[in-house]
Amino acid sequence: MGRNLQSGVRLRPVDLAREHGLSTQAVRNYEEAGILPAAARTPHGYRGYTPLHAAALRAFLALVPGHGHATATAIMRAVNEGAAEEAFRLVDESHAQLLDDRRTLRAVETALRDLDPAPARRPPGAGAEVNAAGGTVAGTGPVPAEGPVPAVGPTPDVWSAKVVRPSPAGGSAPAAGPVGTFIGPLARQLGIRPATLRAWEDAGLVRPRRDPRTGYRVYEEADVRDARLAHQLRRGGHPLEQIAALIAQVRAAGGLEPLAATLAGWHGRLTARGRALLAGAAELEAYLRARG
Repeated sequence: MGRNLQSGVRLRPVDLAREHGLSTQAVRNYEEAGILPAAARTPHGYRGYTPLHAAALRAFLALVPGHGHATATAIMRAVNEGAAEEAFRLVDESHAQLLDDRRTLRAVETALRDLDPAPARRPPGAGAEVNAAGGTVAGTGPVPAEGPVPAVGPTPDVWSAKVVRPSPAGGSAPAAGPVGTFIGPLARQLGIRPATLRAWEDAGLVRPRRDPRTGYRVYEEADVRDARLAHQLRRGGHPLEQIAALIAQVRAAGGLEPLAATLAGWHGRLTARGRALLAGAAELEAYLRARG
């Protein structure tokens, strides 16, 4: 223990508890967990805390908002066991996590800025409309890597396509359901291979439906949005696991616009964490000085 542990001032558990609105049992629990140094005991077995214990409690409670309870506990245990380097490593890890979160937020904002607000439209007269038995959809032409390629004219790269199926009267009528595109046109728009889109599907980044007649993947508007966002974040070097978590947030928010509206709150939370880390560092440094 440090030289200031026996300062001549004896504090009761209730004295430490009242300062922070805690119960006396919570103070005892913190001591048993190693967050506070072991207290000296009176001949009758009562704990005798000192100003050093009070400093330890202030440091721990200041560390919790920025580091979380588990990490704050590990930091205080390391300090009380004389393993200051381990405590500093834990502090550094929390700062590194905050920096990584800031980079992720910056990447999300960049990706959102780079995304067009609406899907590109098919140029007038481009593409062909034939029935689903022929394996084509309006404006997409052949469907590479998903089945037989019918002989049609030039294939424009478009975001949306309208599936056409035979009507009961024998003509052609648009199928019911949302607008969608096949894997080939989407891959070309993004400048990636269809195999990459399949890998993203395996990772949960996109969730295309299957056409019931052909079995082809059909990417609807939300799937195209997710693919474009994934493409932007992959270009920024983010791993698939991190992108999948972000896209899950986009889906939960109901789209990009609702997510964009939450970015200010995200900034605010990161700022609050940064300030909490600073406040915790100040109290930890005060405790280290008190220990001597």
